[in-house]
Amino acid sequence: MKNRLIDFIRIHVSQIGGITPARKITAACEMFGIRTAWHGPADVSPVGHAANVHLNVSSPNFGIQEYYRFSEHIREVFPGCPEIKNGFVYPNQRPGLGIDINEEEAKKYPCHN
Repeated sequence: MKNRLIDFIRIHVSQIGGITPARKITAACEMFGIRTAWHGPADVSPVGHAANVHLNVSSPNFGIQEYYRFSEHIREVFPGCPEIKNGFVYPNQRPGLGIDINEEEAKKYPCHN
């Protein structure tokens, strides 16, 4: 950061300890003109994507967001997923991260070990 060798910081938020460490990294990056690009591939849950979106809307140095478009099945199991409109990702207006879990819907997709 100090030598400005990067333009974007691309990190998987859950692998650095969550939202609080991510906010601290964001603040450090802001001092050096580095923008955020939180990691958001298909293996990030709807909760993880909601955390990314909330970090983005609260960061003056937001850059870009990698995002996975969730299927209708996932959206039914996790009501409150961030919405994509005209190429932008938006959080919902619910408390917290705005994500819930519909346990009845989740029962339709059991995990098998």
